[in-house]
This record gives sequence, C-alpha cells and structure tokens, in this order.
Amino acid sequence: MNKHCTTVSSKNFNPQPFAPAAWYVAQTKPRQEYRALENLINQGYECVLPEYQCERLRQGVRVLRNEPLFPRYLFIRLNTVSMDWGPIRSTYGVVGLVRFGGVPASVPEGLVEAMIKRSVPQQNLFSAGDQVSITTGPFAGLEGIFEQDDGVARVVILLEFMQKQQRLSMPVGDVCRLE
Repeated sequence: MNKHCTTVSSKNFNPQPFAPAAWYVAQTKPRQEYRALENLINQGYECVLPEYQCERLRQGVRVLRNEPLFPRYLFIRLNTVSMDWGPIRSTYGVVGLVRFGGVPASVPEGLVEAMIKRSVPQQNLFSAGDQVSITTGPFAGLEGIFEQDDGVARVVILLEFMQKQQRLSMPVGDVCRLE
C-alpha cells in the first residue's frame, strides 16, 4: 500500500481472462469517500482513493491527516464485459459513475497506476517566508513573516517592531496566513 494512496483490491475480485478492464471515476457523497471505498471493496470491486498528507489545526495543536486528493471522487476498475455495474450506484456513499453524454467516462490507461507510484508532498500549514497575521493576544493585528516551527504547538515569526526585526515564538493557533 502506497503511503499516499489508499489502494485496495478485494480478494473476491477476479476479472475474466482477456476481458477488457478500465478505470472509471465514481462520484461520492460529500465527505464519504472512505465509506464509499469500504463498501465498494466489500462488494468485490478494485478501487483507488488517492490521498495527500496535510497539517491541520485541531484545538490549537497541529495534527497530520490523510485527505482525499480529489474530494468526492475515487477510481474504480471495472471489467467492461462480465461485471455487474448496477450495485455501484446503490452503494452507501456513492452517487454514481461520472458520465458524459450518458456514457461512463473511462480514465486514460496508465493514469491511475502513475498516480499510485507518484508521491504527493506533505502540505504544511506554513512555509518559511509566508506572510502571516497575528489574530489574538497583545500583538493582534500585526503582520510578520513565518520563520519556523517551534515544537508541536508553537511557531516562530519575524515582526518588524520598534524599527527592528524581532523573533517571536507564539501558539500556532494565534497565527493565520495572509492570502
């Protein structure tokens, strides 16, 4: 299993020899990608849910989470001759297959395999040099430059204060990135 892709193949999945199989895109209900993935696998379908790792704030503390690379979509490998596609649209978490003109759209050959092999970089809350603003505390409203992390729950920013650049360590929840 790739560390940035949830690729699961059911042991019940057994495509017919010489039957053409292709990757298709299944649309899921909002925030139900993992539920749809689990239910499709339980039915014997081969599925891939590309993910990336990102930092999020949870109660003022940074946590790493895996999130879907394509929210509301996952890839499903279907045999175009002998597989029953009917149960897909009634699977919990699945809206249906992506279609163009009423025909399910297949993904170009090799694209899903290339996605599985390719590593998606981790996305951090802040990168060195980002413009940030202090949201709470005695320095609220001041803008600075993110310099580095200072442990799990703190960051170091550079502030232009009293005509000199000052280093300030503060809780990560008190800082937001300027767009």
